[in-house]
Amino acid sequence: MYCRRFLFFLVVSLFLTTNISFLFAQKAKKIIDIGSRRELFVDGFMIESLSGKAQRVLHHPDPKGVAIVHDQPWEGNTCGYHSLFKDGGIYRMYYRGSHIAATKESLKEAHPFYICYAESADGISWTKPELGIYEVNGPKKNNIVIMSGNIAGVELKMGDNASMFKDLNPDAPADARYKAFVCSSNPRGLFAFKSADAIHWLPMADKPVITEGAFDSQNVGFWDSVKKEYRAYWRYFKNGESENTLTAGGVRAVRTAVSKDFIHWTDVKDVTYDDTMRIELYTNQVNTYYRAPHILLGIPTRYIELGWSPSMHALPDLPHRELRSSHHLRYGTALTDAMLMSSRDGISFDRWEESFFRPGIERAGTWNYGHQYICWGIAETRSDLPGAPNEMSFYSTENSWTNEARTSDLRRYTMRLDGFVSVNAPMSGGEIITRAFRFKGNKLSINFSTSVAGSVEVEIQDEKGAVIPGFALKDIQPVFGDTIERVIEWKEGSDLGALSGKPVRLRFVLHDADLYSFRFFD
Repeated sequence: MYCRRFLFFLVVSLFLTTNISFLFAQKAKKIIDIGSRRELFVDGFMIESLSGKAQRVLHHPDPKGVAIVHDQPWEGNTCGYHSLFKDGGIYRMYYRGSHIAATKESLKEAHPFYICYAESADGISWTKPELGIYEVNGPKKNNIVIMSGNIAGVELKMGDNASMFKDLNPDAPADARYKAFVCSSNPRGLFAFKSADAIHWLPMADKPVITEGAFDSQNVGFWDSVKKEYRAYWRYFKNGESENTLTAGGVRAVRTAVSKDFIHWTDVKDVTYDDTMRIELYTNQVNTYYRAPHILLGIPTRYIELGWSPSMHALPDLPHRELRSSHHLRYGTALTDAMLMSSRDGISFDRWEESFFRPGIERAGTWNYGHQYICWGIAETRSDLPGAPNEMSFYSTENSWTNEARTSDLRRYTMRLDGFVSVNAPMSGGEIITRAFRFKGNKLSINFSTSVAGSVEVEIQDEKGAVIPGFALKDIQPVFGDTIERVIEWKEGSDLGALSGKPVRLRFVLHDADLYSFRFFD
């Protein structure tokens, strides 16, 4: 009897092992259809293997000048939660106007929260138009677009944030070409707003459309043109939220949902990560990357309470830090910076543990609770270097709640296009082989950088790894330079039309080089 049982379990075990191995083999053989889309290395999705000294490297934006000084009476030292988008020939930006007056006796909001507006033709110089919509202390000469009160019959007690976007849904009606989430403290939740001109805003429903969450941070929504649905990402407390009451022990985290109309939200899920780090994310800043919209990028603000120590005492603005801490320890000793994360499905994110935006060299207005809250949205701006290609511009809060002056700043940062993460190798060399994929087009272009002595070589293989004749390493002259768009040529030219639609792999051999992205095109 025992012999028969042993044979039975042996057969079952062999069957399961064989089928599991088969399933893994099938998964490994899956051919990705990338068409003509641009592929980045913010995640390892396209990478089959790295060898030699090749590795993925996180890069960091460079600080530039202050883009906006929040110095108006309806603004103040805690302006934040900025959002921006391009709209034809201009960039539109929205942000919270707020000010905290701090004394030894109290911390007080000097005025209600306002949602303010600025615009720019180039993403570098910004203006605050006098919109004439709301009256504040008399005249209507201000740039306020939303404030608490009765808006089209809906009573809104505005919370501390709002996020505006241009709706890329081709079926969006003209009066809702622009949309927004506006946080409400009473009733509690996120109101859906719409606008025909990006200036005058109206609620889309008479009550909040999302009500389960914390919401006390920037909450965002947008049209996903790849998945053909609206996506929302908002703040909640993991393991610390119960019936709209935040309890001790919660972790600041992110929740997501989808919608077909921006009003009815379903498929609510907690965002997950490819790591087990216990990180508190104050914001999420998730959006599609405009040059590769199948990839979602987030630049969340990381929040850490560090308490008092010699290093904390050595940081800038100590008197004001101690003043804030006298009201609550975390107000003075919590620090914030910004991270980078990415996703292909909108739920599971790859997250870099290292900072994307470090606080930088210590100086007044930095290294505090409120620093490095990144504007939701990326602008493409001209380079400071004549003849250089455009760059990405990011915008980050600075000088937040650090003194009694009624101002705070928004600083601009820049980075090369697609420059978030590269596959890098030193002079001694390294290689990357991609997963098998099909493409559409007849040319291959790469975004890369080398030294004078460095190089990038490209080989095209079939799905099994065999070199395709005419596209071997021996058929290409080493590529060198630093550009966002270089068409690759082999001895027989650059035409890849014969390979379009067929399964291939790319092999990149790097020497003192960074490879940021690649794409096929006609």
